[in-house]
Amino acid sequence: MTLRGSVRQALPFTIYLLLAVLLAMAPVIYLISFVGYADVRQALVADTGELRGQTEYGIVLAVNLVDAGLKLFDDTLNREMQEGFGPFAVEYERAGRDPGVMDLARVKEELGGRMDLYVINENGIIEYTTYPPELGYDFKEIPAFYDRITDIRLNGAFSADRIVPELATGMLRKYAYQPSPDRRYLFELGQVVSESGGQRMALSYADAIREVADENPGVSEIRVFDCLGERIVGAAHPDDDRRLGMVRKAYRERTMLETENVDTGELIRYLFVDRTDSVHASDMSVVVELTYNTKFVEDAIAGMFARHTQILLIGLSLIACLSALAIRSLTRPVRILVEDVDAVARGDLDRPIRVSGSEEFVHLGGSVSTMIASLKEILQRLQESEEKIIRHNRTLEDEVGARTAALEESNRTASLLLDIMGHDINNANNIANLYSDILLTDLEGEPEAELLRKAKAGLAKSIGIVRNVNTIQEIQGKPGAIGKIDLDRIVRSEIRSLPDLRITYNGTTAAVIADDLLSEVFSNLLGNAAKFGGPDIAIAIRIEEHEDDLIISIEDTGPGVPDAVKPRVFNRLARGNGEAAGTGLGLYICRMLIARYGGRIWVDDRVAGHPESGTAVRFTLRKADEGGSP
Repeated sequence: MTLRGSVRQALPFTIYLLLAVLLAMAPVIYLISFVGYADVRQALVADTGELRGQTEYGIVLAVNLVDAGLKLFDDTLNREMQEGFGPFAVEYERAGRDPGVMDLARVKEELGGRMDLYVINENGIIEYTTYPPELGYDFKEIPAFYDRITDIRLNGAFSADRIVPELATGMLRKYAYQPSPDRRYLFELGQVVSESGGQRMALSYADAIREVADENPGVSEIRVFDCLGERIVGAAHPDDDRRLGMVRKAYRERTMLETENVDTGELIRYLFVDRTDSVHASDMSVVVELTYNTKFVEDAIAGMFARHTQILLIGLSLIACLSALAIRSLTRPVRILVEDVDAVARGDLDRPIRVSGSEEFVHLGGSVSTMIASLKEILQRLQESEEKIIRHNRTLEDEVGARTAALEESNRTASLLLDIMGHDINNANNIANLYSDILLTDLEGEPEAELLRKAKAGLAKSIGIVRNVNTIQEIQGKPGAIGKIDLDRIVRSEIRSLPDLRITYNGTTAAVIADDLLSEVFSNLLGNAAKFGGPDIAIAIRIEEHEDDLIISIEDTGPGVPDAVKPRVFNRLARGNGEAAGTGLGLYICRMLIARYGGRIWVDDRVAGHPESGTAVRFTLRKADEGGSP
């Protein structure tokens, strides 16, 4: 290949380099502008975060200060309430320490009618009171409070509480507690606080917090909630169900939580303020809901970005005007070279490379020509290699086909061997079981009879293992062979096969998408209930119909399944720890079949929250339409 064209005199390459430097300034300007923007943006975000931290710190201080003042107000009623326990205790002694015959109404009148009386038994239940709305309330629903009043009953003396909303109506009351002389009961007095006192408490929180929040322009709303999730400051919201969930979670975890809505530009932070103390039974902790408006920060950032963008565009425009002339002259030799290289790229490897310009371009043209010569040689070698690869691929395809056929033959052989083994083992087990029954009849009453029964139990387990293996093989061997099945027929057939069990079932007319292996699900689940539940177990089969599917529940009164075991009961070879534990395949087969039918299966407590009261295994099946299709 030859070089064509003449080398004309041109400007020194340093001139072109100078123009190239001017072009290189564009990214420099961009980088400087971007760094300045990033620094300002970072500083703005940091200042906003620091301001939020200062606001929340100030709110915590304000809440603590207000609560300290309210505590002083609350304590002004302590002496009056302590004196009220005198007539309360006298009446208890007069009634022979039997709260049932105490005249609580008379004691309330003796105390001027300003206080209600409560008698709390050792179980934390209000057993007697002059305030009917709270009769029978169980303080165990508030575990921490129940533990506190139990400690007062057993170990304490007079204990004044804070002013808190009553449970029935939310009316503010001042409560105090004192154990009965025999510490069998806890006496409680509740004095209604005037409405003005309650308003003062709410307004104190609102004013103190608002005074702090006004220093932060990003705060759009503040609400305060007590330990029961009741709103004491602020207005209601349409999405209060979700917000109250976050409030209760922040109180339960005693931490700060936050949520952000990018669409509305709101950042909501739930600030837990701990006001618990060892003196009072009630928890006066609050959760402060702070709603921040992030739009103004984003608007400021957007405005700053727009200014930096304008500066960048102006700089780029000036550079573009200066570099346009330089680029045209600088790239002319390059354009010619590109035309020749494009022709080579289209397959014209004999195309001559034309060069012009400075010495550097002449050298570049020579290098390109050398590269094209090398390329032609490489292409020749690649063509030869491609032919070798094609021949090798054909050989590999033949080998893969042969190995695939061998693997399929091995699978068929393995399946045949499993069928033969299952058949022969079942025959052997059945013969051994028959002879065991004959021997058991002859040895009835003999010591060896118990050993024979254990042998029969082992045979029964072996028969169950073979049945489970055959079921798994059948599931894997018939993918997709499902259709319309009469659910009621399957259920009643399995109930008839277990005449010794107490099973209740109301029936159904629904048809489901399944196959005859569905009976294995009911067989395994009813068998498990009988095996683990004992002779007195009661089983109920319930069917709930929904629009597209059914929920089938098999509930029993057995020992139940512990919560720690529930997540793995359907795993393969997962077994229990008791003597009745099986092979771990039954529930695994149930899960495989229900998944095959497009449903799901899980374990619940028969009585929610009480695993020891029995088990409820539930699974879903898809309804079949009238034509039998899913």
